[in-house]
Amino acid sequence: MSEKNSPWSIFSVIASMAFVAAGNGLLFTYVPFVLGTNGAAPWFAGAAVTAVAFGGLAGCVIAGPLIRRVGHARLFPVSMALVIMAALLIAIGFNPLLWVLARGLYGMASNVNFVIAQSWINHAAANSWRGKALSFFYMAYILCFGAGSWIFGELPATGNLAPLTTVFLTTLAILPIGLTRLPAPPMPAALSMLKAVPHAWRISPVGVVGVLTAGGISMAVQGFTPIYATASQVTQKDVALLSLVMQTGLLFVQYPIGMLSDRIDRRTVILITCTLIFVMGLAALSTGFDRMGLLMVIFACWAGAIESIYSLANAHANDRAEAQHFVSLSSALLLAWSVGATLIPMAITALTPAFGDRTFIYAILALSLAYGLFVLARIGARK
Repeated sequence: MSEKNSPWSIFSVIASMAFVAAGNGLLFTYVPFVLGTNGAAPWFAGAAVTAVAFGGLAGCVIAGPLIRRVGHARLFPVSMALVIMAALLIAIGFNPLLWVLARGLYGMASNVNFVIAQSWINHAAANSWRGKALSFFYMAYILCFGAGSWIFGELPATGNLAPLTTVFLTTLAILPIGLTRLPAPPMPAALSMLKAVPHAWRISPVGVVGVLTAGGISMAVQGFTPIYATASQVTQKDVALLSLVMQTGLLFVQYPIGMLSDRIDRRTVILITCTLIFVMGLAALSTGFDRMGLLMVIFACWAGAIESIYSLANAHANDRAEAQHFVSLSSALLLAWSVGATLIPMAITALTPAFGDRTFIYAILALSLAYGLFVLARIGARK
C-alpha cells in the first residue's frame, strides 16, 4: 500500500466492477423469477443460488495461481469472458439444469474478479482510508447490483434480452480497468489454500469468521428474497423494485459504518452492525407484502447492514496484513465467504419445505447473533 495514492486512484477498478455488478443483479433477479413462473421444480431456484457460491469455491482456489502466472491486468478480461459465456448459456433458452451450471460458471469467474479487485484496492489504499475505500467499493457494487435488478423490471421476462443485456454490461466492464494507470499489485506469495486459510486465521480470526458469516447471510438475503417475493405472488416489477430498494440501504448504512470503523475499533462497529441485522430481521418477519412500502424500508436497512459485514471483516483483516499477502489473504477470505455462501443456501433450500419461505430470515437471525457473540468473546480475549 502507498500513502501517495489517493482514493481517486482506485476509481477505474470500482467502475469496472460496477458494470459487472449491474449484469449480475439483472441475472440474480431474472433467473429465480423465470424459474418460478415457468413451471421449473421449486428446488431449481435454490440450486441456482447455491451454484453461484459453489463455483466461487473453485474461483478462490484458482485465482492465486492464475494471478501469479499472468498478473492482475491480464487475468481480469479472462474472467470477464467467463462471465459472458455464463450469460450466453442462459440466453440460449429456458433450460433449468443448464442455467444452474451457468450460474456455477459465473460464481467461479466472480470470485476471481473479486480477488483481483480487492487485492488491487488493498495495495493502493493506506490504513487511514482503507475502510472508506472498501465500503465505497462494496457500496458501488451493491448499488449497481440493485440497478441491474431494476433493469430486469423494465425488460420482458420472456426471450433472451435480459441475459444479452448482461453480456453488454460485462463487455463494458473490461474498458475502465483495461485503461487504468494504477500500478498493479506485486505478484502474490506462493501460498497454497491449505496454508492460506490458517495464515488468514492467524492474522484475524474476526475477519475469517466475519466473511464466513457474510457469505451465508449475504447470499441468503440476495438470493432468497426474489424467491420469497415470487412465491408470494408479487409482480415482476415489484420484485425488481424490492431488489433495487434493498441495495439503496447501503447509501445510509454501509458507508457511514465504514467511516465509523476508521475512527474506532472495527470490532465494536461489527457488534453494532450485527445488532442492526438482528433487529431488522425481526421486523422483516413481522411485516407482510400487503405493507410493501414499509417492507421495502425494512429490507433496505437489513440488506445494507448485512452487506456491511464483509467490508468490515475484510478491512479488519487487511489492517493486519503485509502487502505481499494481500492476494493470498483475499483468496482465503473469499474461500471462507464461498463456504458460507454455499453451505447456508444449501441448508436453507433443504429446510424451506419444512419451515416455509421465511426460512432464510430465521437463518440470518441465527448467524448474526452467533457472529456478534464471537466478536464479543474475541474483544474480551484480546483485552
